[in-house]
Amino acid sequence: MLNFLIRRILLAVLTLFAVSVLTFLMFFALPRDPATAMCPKNCDAARLERVRDELGLNDPKHVQYLHYVKGIFVGRDLGAAQGGHCAAPCLGYSYVNSEPVTETIVRVIPVTLSIVVPASVLWLAVGIGLGMLSALRLGTVFDRLAIGVSLTGASLQLYFVGGVLLLVFVYTLKILPYPRYTPILDNPWDWATALILPWCALAFLFSAVYARLSRAQMLETLSEDYVRTAHAKGLPSRTVIRRHALRAAITPLVTTAGVEIGAALGGTVITETTFGLRGLGRTAIDAVKDGDLPTIMGTVLLAAAFIVVANVVVDVLYTFIDPRVRLR
Repeated sequence: MLNFLIRRILLAVLTLFAVSVLTFLMFFALPRDPATAMCPKNCDAARLERVRDELGLNDPKHVQYLHYVKGIFVGRDLGAAQGGHCAAPCLGYSYVNSEPVTETIVRVIPVTLSIVVPASVLWLAVGIGLGMLSALRLGTVFDRLAIGVSLTGASLQLYFVGGVLLLVFVYTLKILPYPRYTPILDNPWDWATALILPWCALAFLFSAVYARLSRAQMLETLSEDYVRTAHAKGLPSRTVIRRHALRAAITPLVTTAGVEIGAALGGTVITETTFGLRGLGRTAIDAVKDGDLPTIMGTVLLAAAFIVVANVVVDVLYTFIDPRVRLR
C-alpha cells in the first residue's frame, strides 16, 4: 500500500512539473510584452527597459523558470514595482490588479469551492441513486422516466439550464435572490440560498450522466456469474446487492467522479459566467483578456493541481474498493 501511494504521488509531482514547464513556455509565447503592462503611460524606452530588468525578463528563460519555482516553495523578491518580497507560495505579481497572484486566488477560490463541492454531492447522490434504482426496476415506469430525464439532462447545456432557472426563480417567481457569494461563516443561509441555482443546474446536468453510467454498470454487474451464484445460494436480494453488486458497480464510477470533480474545480468558467459569479474560472478568463501572465500561470497551475490531486485520491480509494489494485 505504501509503495503504491508513493508511486502515485511521484507521478503526480512529475505531472505538475510538466504542466508548470509547458505553462511557463506558453507564458512567453503570448504576443503581449509584460513590461508594457507594468510601465505607466508615456513610458519611454529607458523606463521600459528598467521595468523589464526589474521583472527579470532580461534573464535567460531557464533562470526565470527557476526563480518562479523557487518562489512557490520559499518565496522571492519581486522588486519595488511588484510589492517587494513575495512570501511562499509566490505565484508572481499581477500586472493588472497590482497584487500578488496568491492573494487573488485566495480571494476567489472560496467562490469556486462553494459552487462545485455542494453541487458534486448533489449530482453524485441523485445520479448514482437514480441509476441504481432504475437498474433494479428495469422495464418499469420509473425506469423509463429515469431514462427520459437523463437523456434530457445529457442533451442540454449549462448556459441554457442556468438561464431558464434564473428566468423562472429569480425574475418571474422572485422566490430566490440573484446568485452571489456570501462567506458561509458570515451567513450560512444567505450562502446557500444565493448559490442553490448553480448547484441545481450543475446537479441536473451531471446527475444525468451518472444516472446512465450507474444504470448500465449495475445491469452489467447483475448479470455476472458470481451474482447469480449468490442468488442461487439463497442469499437475500438486499444482501446480494449491497455486498456483491453495489461494490462492483460503483468502482468504475469512482474514477469518473474524481476526474470530473477535479476538472469542475479547475474549469467553472461557464458556470460563473452564467450566474455572474467571480471565481477561479472568471479570473482566468479575465487574465487572458488582459494579458495578465502571472495570473494566467497561477490559475492554470492550480487547475492542474485540482485534477492531479483528484486522480491521486481516486487511486487511493481504488485500493480500498478493489484490493487487487495494490498489486499493480
